[in-house]
Amino acid sequence: MSDSSHLVSVLQREDVIPDVVPPDFLPTIFFTVVWPNGKEATLGNFLTREDTLEEPQIHVSPSSSLEASTASYTLVMTDPDAPSRADPKYRQFRHWVVTGLKIPPIAESSLIVKTQPSTTPYRPPGPPPGTFLLFEEPESGFVVPPGAPEYGAGLEERRSWNAVDFGNRHGLKLVGVNLFLVQAAE
Repeated sequence: MSDSSHLVSVLQREDVIPDVVPPDFLPTIFFTVVWPNGKEATLGNFLTREDTLEEPQIHVSPSSSLEASTASYTLVMTDPDAPSRADPKYRQFRHWVVTGLKIPPIAESSLIVKTQPSTTPYRPPGPPPGTFLLFEEPESGFVVPPGAPEYGAGLEERRSWNAVDFGNRHGLKLVGVNLFLVQAAE
């Protein structure tokens, strides 16, 4: 099974396709999310909330077909079923938005470089999943407009937000997705 078809099957199994990501999505960049404690989001694995308390780093997979480019990227972390799968009344909950990300040549590093502060500060997830969407920004550049809802850091300001609508509104192209499941504390 190819990387693309495996990713799509995981996204379908976890209802990320079609709840968050369009059914015709095909990834062109593969990435992992790594927290300072070494825990990693790898396509639907389980992590505890405690594993994900600090802002993570993003690493591009060497299998991604990346050419040297000046492209910039926006990363979004969203919870598609907030507050729970049984009661998703705040779907989607915006956990993190960071723009202006750069991918260095893979030979140098797989770490995506953060070039500016987060638009929406990182907020750790609770159960159920955390879904990361990576968008390529327009060649002309991208900055979230002043006063946009994405600057809101309060709990209520993060509710009922749609990552793909955000991307479409700003001419962003969805190029990669990753997810993990948050295991409830016992």
